This record gives sequence, C-alpha cells and structure tokens, in this order.
Amino acid sequence: MDWLSDKPIPRAERLIFALDVPTPEAARALAEQLGDSVQFYKLGLEIFMAGGYWELVDWLAARGKKIFVDLKFFDVPATVAGAVRRLNGRGVELCTVHGNDSMLRAACEARQDVKVLAVTVLTSLDRGDLDDLGFQCDAKTLVLSRARRALEMGCDGIVSSGLEAPEIRRELGPKLLAVTPGIRPVENRPADDQKRTVDVEQAFRGGADYIVVGRPIRNAADPRAAAEGIQATLAELFPQG
Repeated sequence: MDWLSDKPIPRAERLIFALDVPTPEAARALAEQLGDSVQFYKLGLEIFMAGGYWELVDWLAARGKKIFVDLKFFDVPATVAGAVRRLNGRGVELCTVHGNDSMLRAACEARQDVKVLAVTVLTSLDRGDLDDLGFQCDAKTLVLSRARRALEMGCDGIVSSGLEAPEIRRELGPKLLAVTPGIRPVENRPADDQKRTVDVEQAFRGGADYIVVGRPIRNAADPRAAAEGIQATLAELFPQG
C-alpha cells in the first residue's frame, strides 16, 4: 500500500539536512553553499559539542530556515521538561526525546511552539544490536511498541526507519509525524554505520512526512547539486508542492 503523506507540509521542507560538521564555521559555510536547496536543518550532538550551538540556531532562524534540535533528551522527567522548555520561543520546529513514558509525557507537557518527536530505534541498530541491549524482539516490534506509546503520551511524532514506517501507518494511522533518517540513494549505499536504510521514494511511499539526509549530501562532490537532486524527486512525489 502507498502511504504517501498528505499533511500540509511545504514540499521543500520535507528534506531535512543533518548538519553534522566539526565547527559552527563549517556549518555556516555549508549552509551558505546549499542556499535555497535546503530549508530545514537538523543540529545534533557533534555540532552541539563544538560550541556556538545556539548562535548557529539563531543564525539559521534569521535566514528563515526551519530547525530540528536532535539532542535526544534522556534524563529524569523534570530535567527533560526543563530542556524542552528552553526550546520554546527559539524558532525551533522539532526536538527529540529518547526515553520512557514519563520522560515523553514531561516533554509534551513542557512544549509550546516546538514539536516533540519520540525516538523509536536508531537506524544504526539491527537485530544483533538489539540482542546485545537485552531486547527480546525484532526492530519492527520494538519500533511499533514505542510509536504506540509516543502517541498515547501525546507526542507530535516519531523518528523511525523507513523499513518500519509502513507498519506504523497501518497500525496507528496518519496522526503522528514520521521523520525518517538513514536515507541512502539506491545507486550509492555506502558501507557505514547505518544498517536499516531506504531510498527517498521508498521512505515517502512508506509513510514518511520528512526525511533526514546527511552524508549523501555532505560528502557529495557538489552538496548543493545532491540536495537539488533530492528536491527534484520530491517534486515528482508531491507535484502540488
């Protein structure tokens, strides 16, 4: 079944670029190079640890870019709530929480103008990794369980591999936003730490509302051309914009 998203999301914003670079200076230079080929940026742990994170958030917001704070908050509920509360009014569109029901609930209660995404299972994990972590189930079962809890706790969406997104749509419907990382072009699936990957069209036809792309753009000979190529695929999938 085709689960192509019909949520009112501007087409160009369905591509989220993972700005995983060593310094804020490198981040700004890459954002300048990408120009209008990317409208939405994910800022994760690497750039957070480099310093100048919030200055970069403000710099991107001042240029009209959407921002996804991907710090995967995981702590006692009061601390998670405090972290989410700090995002309100900062021009941040999305943030991630990686925890149990009480953490998810606390995050949702603290949000105002930021949407809370629950992390299900990292796309770098496969069944062997889950066995190592003590989970007695496969990735699909665990993802669906966590997605169901996220919906019950009031989360706006989930982060999920494109391999599991169709099952989430089938079981839980369209309400949750589905953000899908681990996107790899069909013709170039590199040997890296991403194990549960799909291509752009697979992700969206499987139910993704957004895709997160990092290395296929960042490591391309021409990052802007790589981003424009993905935007061209989006134009075919979502001709109405």
